[in-house]
Amino acid sequence: MATTTATGSCDVPQTRAQVWRALAVLEPYCSVCDVSYVLGEGPGAPGVGTTFVCAPGRLDGTPAAGAPQGEIVEWDPPRLVATRLRLTPETWTTRIELARAGDGGTRVSITITHEPTGGSRVIRRLQQGALRRLVQRTVDAELAKVPAHVERVTGRA
Repeated sequence: MATTTATGSCDVPQTRAQVWRALAVLEPYCSVCDVSYVLGEGPGAPGVGTTFVCAPGRLDGTPAAGAPQGEIVEWDPPRLVATRLRLTPETWTTRIELARAGDGGTRVSITITHEPTGGSRVIRRLQQGALRRLVQRTVDAELAKVPAHVERVTGRA
């Protein structure tokens, strides 16, 4: 199946450790994204193989049946985290890389890959341009939220 990938980056003045805490630590509720996360059963701290369910809004109780299922597929604190989110009929992989920026801040690079998991090859080919734009807009939207995520954790943008 054909995949569509887009990448972007931005610099923020906070340290890599602060940005890692803001972007890579799954808390029960993220007010910036308005999403609740429920971590799967597993030993110890999050890492490769940790599963989660995400649901829109603040969650009281368990997620509804059919809520998107995710998994951490790469984990190298405080430098790299990648997650795979399985939806019907597609899979979205988000890779966040953190590097030191020249001014002591952090360069945040986000790569998102969309992979259809079903459907007609002809329809996918017809939708290819729209999907490319959608994935790039998703990257741009996630990068635009980075300062708010960092501010939520550190108290400063």
